[in-house]
Parts: sequence; structure tokens; C-alpha cells
Amino acid sequence: MIINFDNSATTFPKPLSVRKAVSYAMERYGGNAGRGGHQLSMATSQAVFRARETIADFFDASPENVIFTLNCTYALNLAIRGVMTEGGHLIISSLEHNSSARPATELAMNKRIALSVATVYDDDNKTIASFRKLIRPDTKAIVCTLASNVTGQILPYKELAELCRQHNICFIADGAQACGILDIRLSHGINILCTSGHKGLYGITGTGLLVTDGKFPIKPIITGGTGSLSQSLKQPDFLPDCLESGTVNVIGIHSLKAGVDFISNTGTERIFNHEKAVCDRFIRELSKIPSVTVYRKPQCRYVPIVSFNVNGFSPEETASYLSQRGFCLRAGFHCAPLAHSSLGTENGTVRFSPSYFSRLSDAVALANSIKNMAELKKSQKTIEITS
Repeated sequence: MIINFDNSATTFPKPLSVRKAVSYAMERYGGNAGRGGHQLSMATSQAVFRARETIADFFDASPENVIFTLNCTYALNLAIRGVMTEGGHLIISSLEHNSSARPATELAMNKRIALSVATVYDDDNKTIASFRKLIRPDTKAIVCTLASNVTGQILPYKELAELCRQHNICFIADGAQACGILDIRLSHGINILCTSGHKGLYGITGTGLLVTDGKFPIKPIITGGTGSLSQSLKQPDFLPDCLESGTVNVIGIHSLKAGVDFISNTGTERIFNHEKAVCDRFIRELSKIPSVTVYRKPQCRYVPIVSFNVNGFSPEETASYLSQRGFCLRAGFHCAPLAHSSLGTENGTVRFSPSYFSRLSDAVALANSIKNMAELKKSQKTIEITS
């Protein structure tokens, strides 16, 4: 039996309603949305629009400002490159995923923008101050993960959004580890929200979102067929067409709608509380193992993610040992070297991330396996000393 505690990468299992939605879309929505006036195309277009409406309502946005993407990485690249296309100064946090850090660094290395990295502290006020002091007259945008994909630390995003509003700066938020778990809305001050569809929103892989309030123009980084203004060689300048070139992932979009419906019906608070309870129990069990280090601090707020290491084992060795016993956890740097540099974990960590379908008993069983592994290491040392 496989027990998935790597839901920060992709949630599994999916809700039954999502699995049914995928099957239904395969059977009914075989047309190309926005391309053709025949029944098959029109039915598919209507299904895509219903998904836009559902997602717009969930994030407090307008349907036309919901952009479907391949994943969160694509959405962040689209937002960063699209907003910074004419240059300027960009600020990112010291906990950013490579989805933000790499495009920002590439633009800076090519001298197309100026880039600053704001340090994230345990104290929210110090974090806000670190962003504030980096703001310059030419600062165009702040990119900030809402919650770290390494430790789960929640950043003071509402306060940072207000800081951006005061300085007329675009606030681009990476919601990959927060959407579906926290109540995230554009009305919190977020100008552009980027997130994955296959993580906390329970859609299938190959889905992502860019949701904008429309205040800051985003120039497309890809142009092509949109189904609208087909007689012109110029890309449409209106949303969502401007940012959605090519055929959209209809099946994935339908799965994403079903995932958002599942979250709305269940409630983000209920989902968060369940996942938090699983994390709390796991941490409690780990605290009984002296050789385990858990990377959490009491003054910080966290989404349900736990990073840890077992003394004497590399993160990869720990994850491999646990995988052989049926537990799926991710080891290494989690595509976030900036976060590990801030954390001081030069060899990475092992990451535990439950979902709404995770069980407390499985978290306890996982902790017991970690305890057995640690005791095995201890007994080996004893043998070496005795011999």
C-alpha cells in the first residue's frame, strides 16, 4: 500500500468528483473551445466558461480575468515577464521557489531588470520592513510566495499587498502552497495570483492559473491562435484571449472546476484544520525521537507542511528508506535553493505534506518508521564502538 505524504508536489488521491469530471469531459467535451460554431465546439466552450466563473467566484475575480495555464511555473513566468517587459526594479522574497527566482534572475543577468531579494524573518514586522527598505522609485513589482514550499511558513502577504498598494507596485503572489488550504482572494490586495491546479485545488496535472484584477497590464510571452480576431496578425489585447494562445486543456480545466467545487463544498477551514491536525500529530511523534530536527519556529505561522532531517542520514537516504516501507515523501532542495539558504539546510530536507485524505494513523506509522531508522543507526554505532 502506498501512502502519499508528498501532496505539496501533487495531491493524490484526487476526490471522486474530480475523477468523474475527467471521465465526463473525455466523453462530452471533445470540441475545441472558442473555435467553431458547431454543437461540439459550443458545448466545450460553455464548459470552459463555467469553469472560469467557478474559479473567479472562488478567488473574488472577474471570469475574463481567469487565465488557464500549464502549471504555476508557467503562470509565474507569464506574470513576471509580462509585467517587467519594459524593465524596472523587481523585488522577490528569500523563500521563493525557482518558478519565480529563475525568471527573475535570468532577466537581471541579461540586464533587462534590476533585482533585489528581501529577507524573510521569523518576525512578520521585520519581513515587511525588509521589503519596504528595498522599494525604489523604479520598483514595478513584488513577487512573494504566500507560503514556503519548504517549511510551510506563511508570509505576511496581506500587509505586503498593502505596502504595494501604497507605492502603486504590482503584487504578484505565488499561491501554489496556499490556495485551497487558506482563504485566498484578490480582495486581499493581490494584483496577480499564480497557482497550480494539481496541488491544493485537486485538479489533474498540466493545470495552473493566473488570476488578475486587471490593474497592471501583462504583455503576452506567447502569441498565436486564440479563436478570436482570427483575421488579424496581431494578438488580441483583451483578456483572457491575450494570454491564452493555443488550445486550452479542456479536460484539465473541467477537473479543476470539480476540484474547486470540492473545496468550496468542504470548506478551506475544514481542509486546513484536518491537514494541520495530521501535521501536529506527526510533529508530536517526531519530538520523541532525539535525532530528528524539525524546521519550525513557534513564532511563525505555517500551512500544513513539515520539513525535517534525521541525524546521520542524508534527506535522500531517509526518503528512500521510507519509500521502501510505502511512504512517499520528497527529499532534497524542493526547487527552492533560496529557501534552503535562508534555512541553513545545505543538504536539503525531507518534506512531509498531507492532504485532506491523509489519516492520523498513517502519520503515526510514518513516525514509527523514522524512529526505527534512527534506532538502527544508533545500534550500528554501538556495534562499532563495542567491536
